[in-house]
Amino acid sequence: QVQLQESGSGLVKASQTLSLTCTVSGASITSSYSAWSWIRQPPGKGLEWMGVITYDGSTYYSPSLKSRTSISKNTVYLQMNSLKPEDTGVYYCAVGCVFGEVSEPEADLEVWGQGTLVTVSS
Repeated sequence: QVQLQESGSGLVKASQTLSLTCTVSGASITSSYSAWSWIRQPPGKGLEWMGVITYDGSTYYSPSLKSRTSISKNTVYLQMNSLKPEDTGVYYCAVGCVFGEVSEPEADLEVWGQGTLVTVSS
């Protein structure tokens, strides 16, 4: 059974960098045709897909976040720089098999972590 667990900085100041790790158990991030996404949900708003790294190391990002976001393969590591207070929200990692932009995270992603709250202070 695949399980995902997010961890990392919960309180970050504006303009600093966010670093989050997604620890995967029950599967390998190199499992064929797997794609590991980061998604976030600001308070009172819907889910926003951020980016994905595939089993072979290819990455795809939301156009609106591409300039500030990177995902690397080791532990599905998310880094986002130049944080703003509006980046506050719950951040999730999830796995599916969509190799590109995920338009419907709840439908396209099969297993989710429980999420971690990130608060950006001004």
